[in-house]
Amino acid sequence: MAQLKLIHKGKVRDLYAAGEKYLLIVSSDRISAFDFILPTPITGKGAILNKISSFWFSRTGHIIKNHLAAAETADIKAGLSGYDTSGLDWASLDGRAVLAHRTRRIDFECIVRGYITGSGWKEYLKQGSVCGIKLPPGLKQAQELPEPVFTPTSKADQGHDENVTFGEMAAALPPGLAERIKEKSLALYGFAAEYLKRRGILLADTKFEFGLLDGELLLIDEALTPDSSRFWDAARYKAGTSPESYDKQYVRDWLEGSGWDKKSPPPELPAEVVRGAINKYEEALKKITAE
Repeated sequence: MAQLKLIHKGKVRDLYAAGEKYLLIVSSDRISAFDFILPTPITGKGAILNKISSFWFSRTGHIIKNHLAAAETADIKAGLSGYDTSGLDWASLDGRAVLAHRTRRIDFECIVRGYITGSGWKEYLKQGSVCGIKLPPGLKQAQELPEPVFTPTSKADQGHDENVTFGEMAAALPPGLAERIKEKSLALYGFAAEYLKRRGILLADTKFEFGLLDGELLLIDEALTPDSSRFWDAARYKAGTSPESYDKQYVRDWLEGSGWDKKSPPPELPAEVVRGAINKYEEALKKITAE
């Protein structure tokens, strides 16, 4: 019987290869910030991320196909019937694992920004731009942009992703592929932003990843989760402030005030920060999926 191989342990997800056809992707409770995996897990986070991603994958197929092959444990087991899975604890994987088609990953993170915040705000204050894209003068922190902008970065499994221009991305990929990725990224953002606004959430920015399967472009990895997006409470939103969020910014804010130098190993998270973080993730799940 063929072996299921652990081929990658990422900041949050573990990837097991089932030959060249499938990947078993397990969403852990690990949380990363400032390019470090924090020593304290957020219990229950992986299952929430998995559920939110599956929700979006099921609703964005009209824009682009995705890599999801199976999300229910029984279906995942059936897809792996020819592989030795005796080393897996299915009880612990239930709800946090998916079976995905194995693609050739495109090594760029595809970020769409609808509001000026985070690193984009810092660049704007200095240069009047975000990732080299000139913006109108006089914008306030967290203000909605005239239109969403596509700002790719290099894909780094370890360390820090680097901003790249769209031209640099296009030069590194086959002709026309970068344009297709940009088009799909903006379409996904527009669809999700409109949906979320009706649920009381503003989608400040988000990142997508893509892969190729037999020449076809697919959405892969995760989609529109609190780990890959900035979600703001629309009812409390006000331009010129740092809006309240449903994402891991809550943990980033605690780390910023903890005295940690962002170079040495990160500190353990206090119990109240862990509780606060999982509450944010649970609230996001409830608002997005109505569960």
